[in-house]
Amino acid sequence: MREETVFGPIHSRRLGSSLGINLLPQRGKFCNFDCVYCECGWNKDGRDDQVLPTAAQVRSALEDKLCACMLEGTPIDSITFSGDGEPTLNSEFPRIIDDTLRLRDAFYPNAKVSVLSNATRVHVPEVAAALKRVDNPILKIDAPTDELVATINHPAPGYSLTRVIEGLRGFNGDFVLQTMFLRSPDFDSASPEVLSGWMDIVRELKPRKIMVYTIDRPTPASGLEKISAAEMKTLVQPLIDEGFNIDIKG
Repeated sequence: MREETVFGPIHSRRLGSSLGINLLPQRGKFCNFDCVYCECGWNKDGRDDQVLPTAAQVRSALEDKLCACMLEGTPIDSITFSGDGEPTLNSEFPRIIDDTLRLRDAFYPNAKVSVLSNATRVHVPEVAAALKRVDNPILKIDAPTDELVATINHPAPGYSLTRVIEGLRGFNGDFVLQTMFLRSPDFDSASPEVLSGWMDIVRELKPRKIMVYTIDRPTPASGLEKISAAEMKTLVQPLIDEGFNIDIKG
């Protein structure tokens, strides 16, 4: 799946009527993760296009789309940065966020601005500041150790879970934590040691909301198994009992 710079709106199981913004190539993939479950496929298969849109191009495309949606009476619940890879890799990300907030206020003031990010750049001050300006910074941690992150997410060299956690501390809990639960022959998100380590991170960071979800579309890696919503609820019940706001999508 490859997306235009502005696409949708589409129905999101997490965000409702979601207008997407892709800050990455329209005909390729650009990511510092290479997740085994990524619906966009492996990074090696998405290198036909490596051109990222400029802030001016994003602003123009978004303004045109918002104007058209408003004239058509199309509802928009969220303006969502997702697309084919990691949106914060676009060097103009902070400026694009500011432009998007201004356009949102002009056309759809009740819509939320959301960013789906793997959190690898929350240690960069200008990126963190931009993420803090949006309504829903949805930031990923799939595993509680660098070793398991390497197995699930295949990060670019230099990844440090400790650095990610340190960066997320700076949000003072005002972010949404997103975690994929799944199984494979090599790992199990539901195993006691993985679950316990992940819960420790949750308790440390105290996100205002947690999204736990599982595989919903075809994956590039074989042998992956989804975990049912009922099982996920059982797994996270201790955190629910402690008062954490957890959204479960099977």
